Amino acid sequence: MKLLAFETATEVCSVALWIDGEVRERHELAPRRHAELSLPWAEQLLADAGLRKSQLDAIALGRGPGAFTGVRLAIAIGQGIALALDRPIVAVSTLATLALQARTSSSSAIDVGRDDGAAAPARVLASIDARMGEIYTGAFELRDGDAFALSAEAVLAPEAATLPDERDGWLGVGTGFGAAEGALARHFQGRFAGIDAAALPHAADLARLAVAAYARGEALAPERVEPAYLRNNVALTIAQQQALRASR
Repeated sequence: MKLLAFETATEVCSVALWIDGEVRERHELAPRRHAELSLPWAEQLLADAGLRKSQLDAIALGRGPGAFTGVRLAIAIGQGIALALDRPIVAVSTLATLALQARTSSSSAIDVGRDDGAAAPARVLASIDARMGEIYTGAFELRDGDAFALSAEAVLAPEAATLPDERDGWLGVGTGFGAAEGALARHFQGRFAGIDAAALPHAADLARLAVAAYARGEALAPERVEPAYLRNNVALTIAQQQALRASR
């Protein structure tokens, strides 16, 4: 399986190349430089691997939620390459990709074992700062190297967030935990065993999820790929800004 992956929905620009289980990645915190970096990085990864675009089996991309321009960019790049090569696209949730960071974050170095000594699947709340007083959230269970959704993705105020069960010991990852001075962590009052508020999605994790999704038959024709914006407005009106400040 040979797959090229783009994740540009947050502050980071991240591109990865998956070649039969080996993954190579370019990843950088680069606000507003995603359009400048994405394609050159992809070309360099292919060149370094001695791989032609025609040898790719699919294109993977982060479908959001996240920054509107970043989500649109990943879809535009992915569709352009896929259409030119006549290849399918695997669109992956940016929150699911972010959730995989719980495997390597220092916050996940905790005991989540079961009584029988086997490792229990980690339950992760992934959250991205959506600005305008809101966050994007999604709950996932990590097992067998994959992320399985436990809740619908949502955009909401931190104080309105919920978890899909009453158990404690959750892991939290993403910039949503740092938004509004840590309102999301305060809202759950200690139900998390660890939180990494600096975690950002990696295209290498996107590629891993995309390979599994491809194997399940979830690849799409390029023209069928849709973004996950979760909300339609990208800026608050003056009245909305004043109301938000007054509520704090």
